[in-house]
Amino acid sequence: MDIDTLVDAFLVELRTGRRLSRNTLEAYGADLRRFTEFIHSNSIPPEKFQRGDFLKFLSSLERKKPGKPETKGAAGKGDARKFSSRSLARTVSSLRSFFRFAAREGILPASPISGVRGPRIGRPLPKYLTVTEVERLLDAPDRRTPEGMRDRAMLMLMYAAGLRASEVVSLRMENVDANAGFLRVLGKGGKERVVPVAETALDALREYVKEWRPRFLKKKATNTLFLSRLGRQITRQTLWNRITLWARQAGLPAKISPHTLRHSFAGHLLAGGADLRAVQAMLGHADISTTQIYTHVTPERLREVHRKHHPRG
Repeated sequence: MDIDTLVDAFLVELRTGRRLSRNTLEAYGADLRRFTEFIHSNSIPPEKFQRGDFLKFLSSLERKKPGKPETKGAAGKGDARKFSSRSLARTVSSLRSFFRFAAREGILPASPISGVRGPRIGRPLPKYLTVTEVERLLDAPDRRTPEGMRDRAMLMLMYAAGLRASEVVSLRMENVDANAGFLRVLGKGGKERVVPVAETALDALREYVKEWRPRFLKKKATNTLFLSRLGRQITRQTLWNRITLWARQAGLPAKISPHTLRHSFAGHLLAGGADLRAVQAMLGHADISTTQIYTHVTPERLREVHRKHHPRG
């Protein structure tokens, strides 16, 4: 079996057997495409691939920027920016899984990289907004336009329910139970979870659905909740751009992403005394260690504790 066929078979197994998210599958695919390019350019048969070849492959990645083709500069040289440690670690993980698959299928006697470890990476604290900053962001969308009212409903829902970008853009009308105050969210790996939503966010959503969503439909029939100007499902890129727009309008840092609202949702709940397990369930984390990153003490909480308990607070 040639390397391209083997990679295709592995990606099919990931898609059908492990039910990974589309983003995760795309990351695996990108890592494996770079790997097959290296195999072809060095004329290495898969069954002859050795640990030393893998280290050469990783070394070649350090001369590239992931996700961006090399560009020619004035001197005619390629872009020499390096992969981040996180990208290298993910590539090692992707290829370890691939070679385990090849060994399991009997294509290889054993994985040639079973002992290789990726670079150690620290887990940075999540970036979040203060409660005041969130309020400024939620108030920023223009309420005179359909796009502004759609964006306001999206932002309020994301903060109220801690949604990922992929989760909010894929919401359908039937996912919302406004009377009960819940959302049914389809998360990573096709796992569904139920998340409570504050009444203020539901009010914004009701107004969007009743008054503004019909303007996006353009006589089309769709159950997609948040629509583009063409009446189609809004894209993650559009969501990102709209958040950047309103963050700028609110005078907030430019590097605010959809995930910033998710981080803020979790951080504010825990700072307010919410149970860690409950927050884990609302975020849809499979492992509670992922949720524990939000248990850092916020500056606001530190000031509150100091003011309340210090004799000269």
